[in-house]
Amino acid sequence: MTRDSETGAPSIDSAGPLAVVAAAIVQEGRLLVVSKQAAPTVFYLPGGKPDADEAPLETLVRELDEELGVEPLEPRFLADVEAMAALERTPMRLSVFEARIGQVPEPAAELSALRWISGQERDVRLAPAVRDHVLPLLRQRGALAS
Repeated sequence: MTRDSETGAPSIDSAGPLAVVAAAIVQEGRLLVVSKQAAPTVFYLPGGKPDADEAPLETLVRELDEELGVEPLEPRFLADVEAMAALERTPMRLSVFEARIGQVPEPAAELSALRWISGQERDVRLAPAVRDHVLPLLRQRGALAS
């Protein structure tokens, strides 16, 4: 992501990777993942692309409200992940924040479903960024149930 030379606002650089902000929400050793109506068999972290004038935490708050009707509590930066975007099939830079939620999430907007996973399920197809980067990081931190 670059900044607009006149306004200083973040803007997506078309030559760079797709910018995405997402939440790693773990409760009782399980990670919240969601699927989209456009790809109902692939599960991702909840989140989305920033608007041109949004900071990453603003994007996170907006996306979690739109997609799940929840507010992130105590969000903390976890990692930037470079991976191929599963749906767009383009390079992506995923900024992941750990967060808690105080409400029960309900899929809305473009979402098809949600699941709480340990990461050991064989019947859940995960986006590459979640499977290859986020799950190993959360396991390393001891956040997921074994």
